[in-house]
Amino acid sequence: MTHPALEPHFVNEELGDGLIEGWRLEVGEAKLFELLKELFEEYWSCIVFGTMIQGSVFEIKAERPPTRITLLDGYLTVDFGAWHFHVCIGDHFGTAARPTSPELRAIRKTSRAELVRRLNPDGTPSSWRLRLFNGRDENQLTVFLPNPFITDEMKIARAPDWDRLALWDHLRAKYLGLGPDPKDRTAKTLFHG
Repeated sequence: MTHPALEPHFVNEELGDGLIEGWRLEVGEAKLFELLKELFEEYWSCIVFGTMIQGSVFEIKAERPPTRITLLDGYLTVDFGAWHFHVCIGDHFGTAARPTSPELRAIRKTSRAELVRRLNPDGTPSSWRLRLFNGRDENQLTVFLPNPFITDEMKIARAPDWDRLALWDHLRAKYLGLGPDPKDRTAKTLFHG
């Protein structure tokens, strides 16, 4: 049995993605900027990121560190030089000539952030992620964390490398105050389904 302090804040069944266990994170602009800046400055080489919606998953792996990470009018920008992306993590007010309505601000900014793990049919974890959702509950960003069952080359590993859960353990400790969960190291295989 899992220690009560390690229990997920929620468990849900996602259409086509199996059972998801997760822990909610603070959604304030400063805290999200700190988290995303850390991920993209320090861990850019070991994360895969993009959006994940029904019928489409973008899995992007950066080839080099970002040239800059900025925050302007609620939008985080991660710039890799030849390309960049934006995610609205705070209030976007627009300009004096074109102000953003309160309704649109509420839709655009992150309303939910969570650390989640996807479970195999036997209940063992096999995928670890950070997810951000806007005010319409649409996926803004999914960051796939290093996975013990997948190599740096994005191939299925011959044997799980549990050291690849170091970032997951770090994020749980820093942003949730939780230690490592033994359950994370119980899976025998990666389940796709």
